[in-house]
Amino acid sequence: MNNQLSGMRKAQEREMLPEVDLFPQVEYAGRKIDSAKFGPNTYSTNIDSMRKKYFHSKDLPNVTFKPLSTAESLAVVCYDFANLAKPQIFNPNWLQAGRILRTQDGVWANLPLDKEGKLITDENVLKTYLPKAQKIKVGTGHIYLGDNDFGFAENETFARGVQDCDTFVKGGLARVLEHTSEQVAKNFETIADRKNYIEGVNVLAFNPVKESFLRVVSLYSGRSVSSSRLIVLGNDWGDSDGGYALGGLVSGEASA
Repeated sequence: MNNQLSGMRKAQEREMLPEVDLFPQVEYAGRKIDSAKFGPNTYSTNIDSMRKKYFHSKDLPNVTFKPLSTAESLAVVCYDFANLAKPQIFNPNWLQAGRILRTQDGVWANLPLDKEGKLITDENVLKTYLPKAQKIKVGTGHIYLGDNDFGFAENETFARGVQDCDTFVKGGLARVLEHTSEQVAKNFETIADRKNYIEGVNVLAFNPVKESFLRVVSLYSGRSVSSSRLIVLGNDWGDSDGGYALGGLVSGEASA
């Protein structure tokens, strides 16, 4: 007797995707952002992880992500900061908020891409974007805010080292990272509030440099018992130190 049943419909193989949790949805620049954290790992590795496929729910069974800009990352983490991002990211590790270019004249954030999809790091090319950007007087210098969260903060627009929250959020670095034309970087103000960081903010590794170089700006909590400061660090190479990066949802399949 033939034990094989003719006409059987073979089950299709299916890809079992790793699960991913999403942060609460936030609105930024008139659109909604669904995001997830990746890490702790180097920034380059975290970006590679974002491009893989994940399962979230029956409505989002097959999703991928792309790195958020510094401004988008700040919009996500400031939502219920004390109960979500601070204990999950800032206290145990740090947030890799996005890439910056440090130069002799200042700090560039959220760099545009060339025709091949690579970050533009040539300062002469970047300066051609400034005439089209919004120019704002800050301190004795200016900040520039362009499209797609692109921005530039001249060295004269922000203080370095230990400072109170009020000084930091009114400075050019905070406003360019948050990409805001307001006089105060509101999301940074929420994060660096005294109830979260009673000793203020410490801006490290943002001194002028003779030769420009690409870095990742990292945010984290002071580690010592006597310290309770928000650290804003501009010296993460992106492929050597481990932290968390935020990816924004870019694709997904609706449930059948």
